[in-house]
Amino acid sequence: MSISRASSTLPSRYGAVQPLDVTEGWEIERVTAPSRLFGANGLRTGPDGRIYIAQVTGSQISALDHCTGQLMTASPKGGDIVAPDDVAFDAVGNLYATEVMDGRVSVRDTGGRTRVLRDDVPSANGITFHRGRLFVGECREGGRLLEFDLAGGPPRVLLENVPSPNAMEVGPDGLLYFPVMGANEIWRVDPDGGEPHCVARDLGVPDSVKFDAQGRIVSTQVASGQVLRIDPRSGEQRLLAQLNPGLDNCTFVGDRLFVSNFTGEITEVSPDGTTRSVLPGGLNWPLDLAVSHDGRLHVADGTYFYAVLPDGSLHTVGMLFSPGYPGFLRGLASSGPGEFVVTTSGGQVARYRPQASESAVLADGFDQLYGVALSPGGVVFAELGTGRVLSLRSGGIDELATGLREPVGVAVDSDGACLVAEAAAGRVARVAGSRVDTVVADLERPQGICVCDGVLYVVDAGAKELIAFDMNTGIRQTVASGLPVGPPPGVVPKPLKGMPPFSGPQGPFAGVTAAVDGTLYVSADGDGSVLALHRSRDGR
Repeated sequence: MSISRASSTLPSRYGAVQPLDVTEGWEIERVTAPSRLFGANGLRTGPDGRIYIAQVTGSQISALDHCTGQLMTASPKGGDIVAPDDVAFDAVGNLYATEVMDGRVSVRDTGGRTRVLRDDVPSANGITFHRGRLFVGECREGGRLLEFDLAGGPPRVLLENVPSPNAMEVGPDGLLYFPVMGANEIWRVDPDGGEPHCVARDLGVPDSVKFDAQGRIVSTQVASGQVLRIDPRSGEQRLLAQLNPGLDNCTFVGDRLFVSNFTGEITEVSPDGTTRSVLPGGLNWPLDLAVSHDGRLHVADGTYFYAVLPDGSLHTVGMLFSPGYPGFLRGLASSGPGEFVVTTSGGQVARYRPQASESAVLADGFDQLYGVALSPGGVVFAELGTGRVLSLRSGGIDELATGLREPVGVAVDSDGACLVAEAAAGRVARVAGSRVDTVVADLERPQGICVCDGVLYVVDAGAKELIAFDMNTGIRQTVASGLPVGPPPGVVPKPLKGMPPFSGPQGPFAGVTAAVDGTLYVSADGDGSVLALHRSRDGR
């Protein structure tokens, strides 16, 4: 699977207009194109004919004009709606959104005012309106299907103990149809009560159900990348399109079918099976970076793990539904040919061999892991939740430092000592024995760090700068400024609490790594691109 480089003239999701700037003697270029969206999850055609796109990791809802590709923000990052996973509209045009990480369902009225309907719906995901009735499903093991009381009373439980129901729709027969991801089936139930019935089984992990004008089910398959058409009466299946895995939802605009992918790609599927990319896919974050033993840059992007090809396109090495994928990837270090040590948002340190489709958990049970690095004594990693830096050795886990203020990035210096970026303390510290000494102070929010040829490089996500600190001379220099890292100025994102079992709490992390030739790569998680910095070729 590859994601083609998008045109650099297209607007990105990042609202800031501050230009990139580098100090004399350096050059900067984009390795991958910026992303238009923060991924793409739930889809629904609005009363205005535009396609409304829920973006979980960006806490944003956008409206797409499928003819022009123009995007309008319906609910912004930092706004009242957090981690929206699916959307629906009532008869007067009010927008309803499930907030999967907060277990909430909210409504945004036509005047732009938002209020929470309920906050006790764990893993709230699928949602649909039908003839004035609002139905919501919980995408979790043992999830429920609910009908909300729009007058404010408790919801009515249609079904419970359903293995991860997802995006649903009422069919022309008046029955409620929904995918059951944990069973790899599509079910239906009478919304007025009764037992569920299986409509289709042995699929590609269905995660949405919509209906075409002829009353046939159209369903996306997240694991296989298939778009299927299914006769609800006979169960007969037809493949409409084979797309990339990671499909999330679909919607019709008239007779035209549009499909979303976790990458943010929106694809139109024609009745004859031909496809058209309406919006290109891209990086969702990105998070940590590593250069593998063969010299290729790799990107940890949460639900995806990519290798960057020479033309700047992204080749999918693994993703959440790939065999052996260790989970939502955050920290990344190359540990051998075809092998990586990673941290996940689920609290694991793992060894990952993507070509062999296998991973092995090295340590588990941690609270919000971030950066990881290899040291002479083992693996060092940062645990933000407890304020610790830990070392994984053959004999077990050692605490290198405790009481730190939001440790995120880690690196190892030439002496084998651990360096750690304390985001909330605004410093990079050196951990040696029982000592924790400040190396670089007066930073706003340091995140990714790396050491190359005796120089410590720090991504300051608060100042939006890349800092170089010569560890021999103590000279500090701002290499680049105006970096599209972190939220745009003026935006304060709400915490992303995670969505078990798929991930734990999610948070930003602008990583940095160095290639053998000294090229630095930076995760521009603000606009969803990767940047490269290197010394000017003319030597100045």
